[in-house]
Amino acid sequence: MVHVSDLISEDIESYLAAHEQKELLRFITCGSVDDGKSTLIGRMLYESHMLFDDHLAALEADSKKVGTQEGEIDFALLVDGLAAEREQGITIDVAYRFFSTDKRKYIVADTPGHEEYTRNMATGASTADVAIILVDASQGVLTQTRRHSFIVSMVGVKRIILAVNKLDLVDYSEEVFNKIKSDYHEFASEALTLEEITAIPISALKGDNIVESSENTPWYDGQSVMEYLETVEVAASSQSRSFRMPVQWVNRPNREFRGFTGLIGSGCISTGDRIRVLPSGTESTVARIVTYDGDLELAGAGRSVTLTLTDEIDISRGDIIASADSPCSSADQFQARILWMDDSAMMPGREYLFKSNSQTSSMTLGRLKHRVDVNTLEELPAKVLDMNEIGICNISLSSRIAFDPYDADPVMGGFVIIDRMTNNTVGMGLIDFALRRADNIHWQSMDVTKQSRAEQKSQRPRLIWFTGLSGSGKSSIANILEKKLQAMGRHTITLDGDNIRHGLNRDLGFTKADRVENIRRVGETSKLMVEAGLICISSFISPFASEREMVRSMMDEGEFVEVFVDTPLEVCEQRDVKGLYAKARAGELPNFTGISSPYESPQDPEIRIDTTQVSAEEAAEQIIDYLSRS
Repeated sequence: MVHVSDLISEDIESYLAAHEQKELLRFITCGSVDDGKSTLIGRMLYESHMLFDDHLAALEADSKKVGTQEGEIDFALLVDGLAAEREQGITIDVAYRFFSTDKRKYIVADTPGHEEYTRNMATGASTADVAIILVDASQGVLTQTRRHSFIVSMVGVKRIILAVNKLDLVDYSEEVFNKIKSDYHEFASEALTLEEITAIPISALKGDNIVESSENTPWYDGQSVMEYLETVEVAASSQSRSFRMPVQWVNRPNREFRGFTGLIGSGCISTGDRIRVLPSGTESTVARIVTYDGDLELAGAGRSVTLTLTDEIDISRGDIIASADSPCSSADQFQARILWMDDSAMMPGREYLFKSNSQTSSMTLGRLKHRVDVNTLEELPAKVLDMNEIGICNISLSSRIAFDPYDADPVMGGFVIIDRMTNNTVGMGLIDFALRRADNIHWQSMDVTKQSRAEQKSQRPRLIWFTGLSGSGKSSIANILEKKLQAMGRHTITLDGDNIRHGLNRDLGFTKADRVENIRRVGETSKLMVEAGLICISSFISPFASEREMVRSMMDEGEFVEVFVDTPLEVCEQRDVKGLYAKARAGELPNFTGISSPYESPQDPEIRIDTTQVSAEEAAEQIIDYLSRS
């Protein structure tokens, strides 16, 4: 079977061009493991003769090898082929399959049912018009059934086929079918925003109610799966929405030509149309619509084009070109629905990367308003989101981005969350709305600057960030360092981990989420101290590399000096001045760094100090020497 990854764009366009006049329907198959997704797709393709010519030829060749042309052998080969893809590791991707009938053309997102691949199911659902939720008749509605249903509803799918599969295993029982149908409707009515649920009793293996009505279910008089897909009303296409094009590239091969290249996400554009660029708000008029095959007068969603404008205005990669008559909004703070996809929990207060279309920004996740229990659909309090959990929270970006709410335009309202350290995609989000404070709060320009404050003190402001295990000697060195700097006439302030928890951070505990928030607050405070022109000495365990990098990113180049007090754990335990390690070993102190909570050692600190080799006094001198040279 052909995958998107196996097709170059010309192949896809050539195939779709042959069916240009047919309406396109996108759907997704999802459900728990072994609910029969591959068998269903195989049966639909086989029974409706909807395979690519090259795949039919290969299938016919395989049939000749086994010495038969019988249909059941062909069907078995087809399903085995689909299953083999999963054996080869394709389950980590979404397999998109293209096919056509006399009435319509289709793109089906074939997604894995394993819980660890929920991210792939969410990706496939994000562009679907219809979702086929499979339920094993012998198993009933399961947690994964509910999770997938919630996700397809969350990303805006309004029509669901509830395909109660493997009815042949329960003797085509109408009672079993009705029980599953009732259970699902009860679940869906509580929280899912669906317009239509169509329950169909099927056996994908036997072909019951896949293409035609089955004699094995005389008690069912509804449509088959393919009859439903052939007649269901397709949602309004992306071309009917307002024009939006994320700029991916500023094309300027010479002085005479300056164009802005991108994939049209929604709407249509014509030469002479008035446009607005977001987030700057500047306007101009489309002069040309340039493509590889020549200029166009009109282009719509899904087309890659280069626009030239009648005015020389500032546009960069990441900007959005929108219709001037109905532009999108811009903001830097939102409420969003989040689906977490990573093994490591989502940490409110931690800084991630936000990516929507070609727009990228640093993002801080606020405290969770609630998470959703996919079994009961209850809104539950939570501090973090674990893998495959869904929650509502506020997000704050470092720069304004152009957006539409996801429910109005999925292209402009969807985003992914990227871990700054690993560059892995760890979550997906849907924008609900901009927060009012995003428009009410503006940066106030001040005449007295950090530079003038520093000049007044005749020093370069710095943040000297001590990190290391408890008992490593951070506070002792920091204390000596400040005394030496003061003796040199420097203006300083020291922020110590224990002291801060008596005031600013007295409401925080020692969970992973609280540790992240602890460092976020300290980082912001340290930034204010540096803005005041001071040399700020901050001494915190700060066990996570992400938070240390977050604080570094707040500072100007060269202002952040990371001092890793690299004292071995066993030496820290021997010192144990506060008796903390003994309590942690006894289980009296949960989440203790180095014992029951990890410490991520700096890989490339500005200064590394081995306190088993140098005294605190010598360590302070080592830091002063570094500051004088840099």
